[in-house]
Amino acid sequence: MVPSSLWEQALSRGLLDVFIRAGLILVLAMACYQVFHPFLNLMLWAVILAVTFYPLHQRLCNAMGLGEGKVATLITLVSVAILLIPVFLLGSSIAESMDSGLELLKGGDLQIPAPPESIASWPLIGQPLSDAWKQAADADQTSLVKQVLPYLKGAGLVLMSKLAGVGAGILLFLGALIIGGIIMAYGGNGHRSAVAIASRLSGPVRGPQIAELCTATIRAVAQGVVGIAFIQMLLVGVGFVVMGIPGAGVLALLVLLLGIMQLPVTLITVPVIIFVFATQGASLGVIIFTVYSVVAGLSDNVLKPMLLGRGVNVPMPVVLIGALGGMVTGGIIGLFIGPVVLAVGYKLFWQWVEDPPKLPVEEERTAP
Repeated sequence: MVPSSLWEQALSRGLLDVFIRAGLILVLAMACYQVFHPFLNLMLWAVILAVTFYPLHQRLCNAMGLGEGKVATLITLVSVAILLIPVFLLGSSIAESMDSGLELLKGGDLQIPAPPESIASWPLIGQPLSDAWKQAADADQTSLVKQVLPYLKGAGLVLMSKLAGVGAGILLFLGALIIGGIIMAYGGNGHRSAVAIASRLSGPVRGPQIAELCTATIRAVAQGVVGIAFIQMLLVGVGFVVMGIPGAGVLALLVLLLGIMQLPVTLITVPVIIFVFATQGASLGVIIFTVYSVVAGLSDNVLKPMLLGRGVNVPMPVVLIGALGGMVTGGIIGLFIGPVVLAVGYKLFWQWVEDPPKLPVEEERTAP
């Protein structure tokens, strides 16, 4: 009985040592997470940008013969300039729209025009819409404004908070772009570190494959989803600003959100086209704007095979859930990070499902 008792004591001491070490490691990991948590979204977005731009960085290094640091700085500066120009234009449009709306409410000059006669002929909703429009046009505008003013104040506060969140997201994106440039300057070391970490977790055979899969998925989703949505926002937003559409900046941001969530941009462009026809008539400029808006709204059908097809195909429901979940949990910046993170997790999960571990007998047969 004595050997058994000694063996049990040694086993209990060994288990106790394991639990103490695991507990200390868990406490250290939780402490590190608490310290790093405020910078988590920033670093995730910086890594996504660095991985996305790294092939361009390598091509420019080979073509221009410059060092990696100089090329990374050039890409960062050009990207910041490309981002700031549309942000400035859209921000100016939002500010002008809000100023004009406030002046209209303060001056009491708000007038609702009578509805066009063609609206009454629309099927199903035409006559009720025309009657409601006529009633609003015939009512006293001052009393109508007083009735809806409390609701407008609440909606305005919500809108201002959302715009503040968008502004914070843009600043976070700029910071991530700068950090991403630094990561690109040390891209070779970063790639070796990623492969080493993946190999330590999954073995020397699967580790490099997992690192390559994560890299390809990040590039595919970032280019084929977020990149296309940003291009569509620029195309549609420029048309709205040139045409003088009220609230063009807000509408362009909605185009960006719909593009990331994989919803059709025509949900924005079609009502705007109807509004332009109703207010300005069928002139040559309106017809050109209509054709341009339709082409810009459908441009994702051409861009997706070009960009998304280069990487790993990810089902659109996964991207949609990632965008919505990221927006709920992380705000505007989570809208960009969510699809990429969920797509990487999706591809890793299915690689694990489709690549079960081999039996020892099979390993012996396949061994050289």
